[in-house]
Amino acid sequence: MQRWRGLEDIPEDWGRSVVTIGSYDGVHRGHQLIIRHAVDRARELGVPAVVVTFDPHPSEVVRPGSHPPLLAPHHRRAELMAELGVDALLILPFTTEFSKLSPADFVVKVLVDKLHAKAVVEGPNFRFGHKAAGNVEFLTEQGKVYDFDVEVVDLVLCGEAGGGQPFSSTLTRRLVAEGDVAGAGEILGRPHRVEGIVVRGAQRGRELGFPTANVETLPHTAIPADGVYAGWLHANGEAMPAAISVGTNPQFDGTERTVEAYAIDRVGLDLYGLHVAVDFLAFVRGQAKFESLDGLLEQMAEDVKRCKELVAAR
Repeated sequence: MQRWRGLEDIPEDWGRSVVTIGSYDGVHRGHQLIIRHAVDRARELGVPAVVVTFDPHPSEVVRPGSHPPLLAPHHRRAELMAELGVDALLILPFTTEFSKLSPADFVVKVLVDKLHAKAVVEGPNFRFGHKAAGNVEFLTEQGKVYDFDVEVVDLVLCGEAGGGQPFSSTLTRRLVAEGDVAGAGEILGRPHRVEGIVVRGAQRGRELGFPTANVETLPHTAIPADGVYAGWLHANGEAMPAAISVGTNPQFDGTERTVEAYAIDRVGLDLYGLHVAVDFLAFVRGQAKFESLDGLLEQMAEDVKRCKELVAAR
């Protein structure tokens, strides 16, 4: 998959294409439906499928300080889109100047002059251009002028976790924040993932017999509510069953929130300095402070056992 940052990166000889535009944070099941439709349409027309997205998130530029927690960094989104068959990903730097582009100018500068859109695929609530004034109806009118079709993919309703709401990144972020990683996973179509570099912490886990990878998460990451979770630790190309702790470590009067993953039944792992990923499968229990260190150790052993069972049952 080709990856471009900015309109100037698009090859000058780029031909017609099928395009879909959006933040696509998380590339959840609703996003997947739209992207697959775009890819299928591109194959039918014999042209490439292109996804257009933005960095930073538009809300941070329009309303500074409002950057939402991210469900996936751009490199992860690119991986997921490539798996869906996308041929090219265009990341547009979202600046104050860019935010002032009218919907009509956006169509001409991005879809017509650069990507030569033959078809544009979007969800029914798609908005674009200055003050989000553009919608699918306006886009359809522009398509008649500039010779591209507009195809609208209906949103799909979530299952039990979503309470019948359409798939959305906003709902997924709320479920993650509440610790409902199983519900978030239902919308995403896979476990919620947190990534970062393994750094040295207080090393109490090692002293207690449960050495953990202390993950310094990427900026704006959507981190689950404090507690213990079952999941996987991905490092060196391997997925290892893990017991994951999120919180401030109240047993030792901690104040800094951390994400730590214990690779179950693994001995001698040295992950310091590595970029790793942590997948959250299921919530096990909330954060707690115990009356004694022995009480903590007993609970940790029970947590590891439960996490091992949950991952094995997946």
